Amino acid sequence: MRGKRKLALILCVLMLTTLVAGCGGDKKSDTIKLGFLGAKTGEVANYGIPAEKGMQLAIEEINQSGGVLGKKLVGIYDDNKGDSSEIANIATKYATQDKVAAMVGDPCTGLTKVAAKIAQTNQVVLFSGGATGTGVVEIGDYVFRNTLLDQFAVPVVVDWMINQQGWKNIAVITSLNNGYSTALTPVFKDAIKKQGGKIVLEESINDKETNFTAQVTKLKNAHADVLVFTGYYTEAALIMTEIQKKGLDINLIGGDGLYGSDLAKLGKKAVEEKVIFYCGFSSDKPSPESAKFVAAYKEKYNEEPDMFSAQYYDAVMILAKAMQDANSADPKVFKNELAKLKDYPGVSGITSFREDREPLKSTVFLQTVKDGKWALVDRIPIKY
Repeated sequence: MRGKRKLALILCVLMLTTLVAGCGGDKKSDTIKLGFLGAKTGEVANYGIPAEKGMQLAIEEINQSGGVLGKKLVGIYDDNKGDSSEIANIATKYATQDKVAAMVGDPCTGLTKVAAKIAQTNQVVLFSGGATGTGVVEIGDYVFRNTLLDQFAVPVVVDWMINQQGWKNIAVITSLNNGYSTALTPVFKDAIKKQGGKIVLEESINDKETNFTAQVTKLKNAHADVLVFTGYYTEAALIMTEIQKKGLDINLIGGDGLYGSDLAKLGKKAVEEKVIFYCGFSSDKPSPESAKFVAAYKEKYNEEPDMFSAQYYDAVMILAKAMQDANSADPKVFKNELAKLKDYPGVSGITSFREDREPLKSTVFLQTVKDGKWALVDRIPIKY
């Protein structure tokens, strides 16, 4: 009997040990996993490819400096192809199988919302390095972003258009099947109205269309001083090409949806110093804070960083800081430190979080294309 009791006791101890090990496996791991959200192929890969590079650079630099809480950061880089079903599957995999501490991305608002709901349900932090539209952080207290928001940037840009450039008669073109565009247009229209501008033409297109003859003909007859286009870089390049064909001399203004390397490839001379967009970063004439990042990025990848690479880089650095400050890589714990972020001197400007976890960025950067490369037009501080 004593032998049987002893054996039973040993079995109980072994079972308890196994259960404890199973429950605390992540705590005993010597790595902290971060899941990348972005497209590496497909129509919005121009955003995801540089974003992945910025994330990789930040992880490498942190690991070279000893990691986070004595552990190495590991990035997992699945390709969501810019597809809502793909990102749902990837976010679920990151949360339930890979057991990531946080997801970094997506650059697109609609895709971010899909992943954010999954992150919130599974109590995993999601930190977007690009989503600018509304209704993102409202999904829950595990959802953050560190990008320049349209609601703060657009009034600054419209003020620059009207009061510095004298462009008071404004045409607006919206892409109707693009959620980014349909959300951004009302923000521009409201700012134009409040600042005394006049909308002389409102037209629409759809993404993937290639013939914009009708819209440009109306634009020419409207005698606008400037065109606001709220869509993406592909259609902007095609619109400007048609504008050039029609012999019309006009600038196109837009948001960071125009920030894709294919803008210059597709538009060529038609977009050079004619397309101007706002964003939260510029590698041209970098600040002292961003100069080191720009140099390291160029050395590693032999190309200029863009807004998405900068904001993903900052996102990883901020996440690492929150984990260190919380002395924990548990999302339930470090999300509270993340929410306290104030005046963080990142490469994409100074970042603070409001009580609702919305980011306050310090500067609007106006960029254009010059000699096939990104060039800084103006740097404008934001007053909150």
